[in-house]
Amino acid sequence: SKMGGGSNSSHNIDNGKYVRYTPEQVEALERLYNDCPKPSSMRRQQLIRECPILSNIEPKQIKVWFQNRRCREKQRKEASRLQAVNRKLTAMNKLLMEENDRLQKQVSHLVYENSYFRQHPQNQGNLATTDTSCESVVTSASISGNLMKSLVSFIRLLSIADETLTEFISKATGTAVEWVQMPGMKPGPDSIGIVAISHGCTGIAARACGLVGLDPTRVAEILKDKPSWLRDCRSLDIVNVLSTANGGTLELIYMQLYAPTTLAPARDFWMLRYTSVMEDGSLVICERSLNNTQNGPSMPPSPHFVRAEILPSGYLIRPCEGGGSILHIVDHLDLEPWSVPEVLRSLYESSTLLAQRTTMAALRYLRQISQEISQPNVSGWGRRPAALRALSQRLSKGFNEAVNGFSDEGWSMLESDGIDDVTLLVNSSPTKMMMTSSLPFSNGFTSMPSAVLCAKASMLLQNVPPSILLRFLREHRQEWADNSIDAYSASAIKAGPCSLPIPRPGSFGGQVILPLAHTIENEEFMEVIKLESLGHYQEDMMMPADIFLLQMCGGVDENAVESCSELIFAPIDASFSDDAPIIPSGFRIIPLDSKSEGLSPNRTLDLASALDIGSRTAGDSCGSRGNTKSVMTIAFQLAFEMHMQENVASMARQYVRSVIASVQRVALALSPSSHQLSGGLRPPPASPEAHTLARWISHSYRCYLGVELLKPNGNDLLKSLWHHPDALMCCSLKALPPVFTFANQAGLDMLETTLVALQDITLEKIFDNNGKKTFCSDFPQIMQQGFMCTDGGICMSSMGRAVTYEKAVAWKVLNDDEDPHCICFVFLNWSFI
Repeated sequence: SKMGGGSNSSHNIDNGKYVRYTPEQVEALERLYNDCPKPSSMRRQQLIRECPILSNIEPKQIKVWFQNRRCREKQRKEASRLQAVNRKLTAMNKLLMEENDRLQKQVSHLVYENSYFRQHPQNQGNLATTDTSCESVVTSASISGNLMKSLVSFIRLLSIADETLTEFISKATGTAVEWVQMPGMKPGPDSIGIVAISHGCTGIAARACGLVGLDPTRVAEILKDKPSWLRDCRSLDIVNVLSTANGGTLELIYMQLYAPTTLAPARDFWMLRYTSVMEDGSLVICERSLNNTQNGPSMPPSPHFVRAEILPSGYLIRPCEGGGSILHIVDHLDLEPWSVPEVLRSLYESSTLLAQRTTMAALRYLRQISQEISQPNVSGWGRRPAALRALSQRLSKGFNEAVNGFSDEGWSMLESDGIDDVTLLVNSSPTKMMMTSSLPFSNGFTSMPSAVLCAKASMLLQNVPPSILLRFLREHRQEWADNSIDAYSASAIKAGPCSLPIPRPGSFGGQVILPLAHTIENEEFMEVIKLESLGHYQEDMMMPADIFLLQMCGGVDENAVESCSELIFAPIDASFSDDAPIIPSGFRIIPLDSKSEGLSPNRTLDLASALDIGSRTAGDSCGSRGNTKSVMTIAFQLAFEMHMQENVASMARQYVRSVIASVQRVALALSPSSHQLSGGLRPPPASPEAHTLARWISHSYRCYLGVELLKPNGNDLLKSLWHHPDALMCCSLKALPPVFTFANQAGLDMLETTLVALQDITLEKIFDNNGKKTFCSDFPQIMQQGFMCTDGGICMSSMGRAVTYEKAVAWKVLNDDEDPHCICFVFLNWSFI
């Protein structure tokens, strides 16, 4: 029963069932809730004493009010989340129904063709001669060559545009191409969308449809600006623009794509792009190559490029109810695979790679822009997302320029030393050197780099997944990098005297990885690598105390089919200004077949110890799925002064050869050896310290809480700890504030970090104010009592994302001598908010 009016507010309890609060009391409680949503018993009593307006309410009822308030907050958040999910599901359901209709049409079409061929077998042989496709019609209706010496008439271009539109729509929503679902892609409300690749058609084709939180006009504007999102696009020049009667536009475009590896020439395209609005309000952007069969205007061939063909492709953008757009993408190319060595032809005949690098790249970029608009928070190092994207594009473009080495950008090749494994290029053009000459002279020195040297090479790898190898190169830089070369590169961008490096073994300590930013689905992330100095350099060398590298990493997910893996880095000044020079170097690994299914995601955990003892046992049973091939391209750039060219060239050549040798050694350790294939494969042995820590954690948990934490997988406690579904992490007792020293896979996922970068995260960084009060201030209690349990709360990942958990337990981990070794935390049922 409820209380009557406000006059009875002094008697706030009616039969112990319901309490009515005055507006003033509710306002006071809300203020207290904002400061501390979960006060302890002592805190509640203190609140009543400090706030006289609450003095007539029993402490028990205050507790109930806070419980109800937390419950309402949780319900509100859940309702908001469910509404967002429902909107996504509604739109995705519409998309799936359309996809189902298209598939039913395709089945009907195939059934009809099958029955026709059964009834008219004699017509099958004549099928090719009765083809009435648009290209045949165009050829038969071609205008005489004399009239084609100038631009084709507007009517003819419009005719080509209409044919392109019809063909594109039939590919996007009809049965013109037989599409099969992309391996490993599962459509859902949070997935990238529905992705399919072609089966049995000319060239390679990929198709995707998905939801984008941007209006159709904005989507069209972004998609037409290909160099902004297609990393392979070197340039896109609009040669001519014509308007059509229906409000559309015709554009004549010349586009160049970078070659992904040094072993193949780059591609260029001469094409027509048609933008129009359909009757239902949908925006359509479609394109196709202009060649002799269309009798369109021609573009002369370019040196260093192979003219490839775009078959009718494009984008269908429809407005979505409630805002946003439904987007259909079709990419259909013929990349002229005859022009590359046979071993590389699968790169140019893979619809899956086209989907990964072009079709899905467009969708991901649009989703990234959409998220930045909806959550415009400043991210890592005080930079807005657009600035970080610009940095990643500069890294990618600089690396592509180095790999391709176009002469029109100023690159010229140096003579070989007789062994053709490493190619050396030099660039002293003014445009190339603007990035370093823009820096002011420092410390009175007037000398500065006047050229850039690039040493590059490509190699074939057997039976090692690109993602696994790349993760190892990232996490164990000391296995392949030369600290003195890094120091030389860092000093060059400071516009100081670039003396040749003198090898100093052990002059730098380990690397510290500082996360900077990542894309929505973590397919690419940026970070700053800090190489800590342990020694001193000669005074006249101006070497930095610590070296900083800006690094971009992508393709480390083994579950992404035929994913291209990249690790690109460039030395930066500690000030990290936006106009700082970026001279990128790095690795690119591209699979040459589709057999490179993912192996165990944790293969690199203890590989360094395996390499130290020369072990070849880094494979597991997944590695025996047949030989997989990939091509690795390495390109390193160094700024130097022209009078040092000969010495720098010799140094760079030897360095790249040493890196190649290191990569081959790592690849050998990662791939199963021949004698193990017959006797069964075993994973590499983990370090003894890791096994010991797992034993100490499990034993201490059992002692203090009386239950088992881990269920041994065989006798392997470490494996059980690593794969434990809840987030486990260890915190050092030696450092103040305490820092993390170890985490299992769930813990690393929760903190959005790696084992290497983990040790740079302190306990205080991850907790909000309530968490700091609970854990950081109660460390003595944990040490005295041995453990502490708390209800749910919120903490932060290293990327600044909020993480909620239902319960947390902290306990003291004792070593074999019963002395405290560390504090271990476990967070149950955690999830990102």
